[in-house]
Amino acid sequence: MAKRKGKGPTPKAEDRHWHGKRQKARAVKSAKRTGTSTLGPGGRAQAAAETRDRDRAAGRAGRPAGARRANGEVPELVTGRNPVVEALRAGVPGTTLYTMSSTDERVREAIQIAADRRIPLLETGKNELDRMTDGAVHQGIALQVKPYRYAHPDDLLTGTAPLIVAVDGITDPRNLGAIVRSAAAFGAAGVVVPERRAAGVTAGTWKSSAGTLATVPVAQATNLTRQLKAYQKAGCFVAGLDAGGAVAVADLEVASGAFVLVVGSEGKGLGRLVADTCDLLVTIPMPGRAESLNAGVAAGIALYEVSRLRAR
Repeated sequence: MAKRKGKGPTPKAEDRHWHGKRQKARAVKSAKRTGTSTLGPGGRAQAAAETRDRDRAAGRAGRPAGARRANGEVPELVTGRNPVVEALRAGVPGTTLYTMSSTDERVREAIQIAADRRIPLLETGKNELDRMTDGAVHQGIALQVKPYRYAHPDDLLTGTAPLIVAVDGITDPRNLGAIVRSAAAFGAAGVVVPERRAAGVTAGTWKSSAGTLATVPVAQATNLTRQLKAYQKAGCFVAGLDAGGAVAVADLEVASGAFVLVVGSEGKGLGRLVADTCDLLVTIPMPGRAESLNAGVAAGIALYEVSRLRAR
């Protein structure tokens, strides 16, 4: 430490009488520029520590939706005026609505819906929204969605003849939402998804499910093939939906009992191990020119036929 001639060592900046006032003035100036609140003495360090802890616990919840894991561990951010309004209209379970000061009609609608649903509203600055979304286009508004709590696959074995839908290789959350919606319409106990390399429950899933995710549980299986075998041991008949199936879904009388319908992706269909595990591969006859159906549409048609068989 340098010494001033005849006056002892040079004091640190934080020990000088003007340091506190200068730091406070800088905080006020920063708040006016960013739209965030000022921090009192020691508040800056505390806020930084809280941010670090929050980021560690949430796996950096401010990342864009595509960068987040879809396993329900991390809150998701829906950004943009139209996406946020549509999510709120669809009943997506938001936890906080972040907005900048705006007179935009869609922002006002989002604020009104959030208020009606008692979703907390926080007005924030552009810099903070940029940080939360990693610079994604947010148009001054973002909705934080609570993490989804997945059920255990065994929890879907309800009643004497449960109907369960399992999905294999589906990576589009909207397709998953459509399947959940069909599962709700035709009385399925729930939907099982693989834990890895598959779509999980996101805001997009909630939207396409038309809110039915609130009543139909989605379970995650660490290994789908192993879980299907567990269902078979529990007395379920497992049928895979496949274009090359030998039996039409409408002719599958065994579907009236404990039954698991496995739906594959539109492009690749069922994986080899999953197909080999199924007791039978079934198909939807298509006399038209289309070679295949969207996975959500195919699941809906198959579940309709299964529900007819179970209603007899």
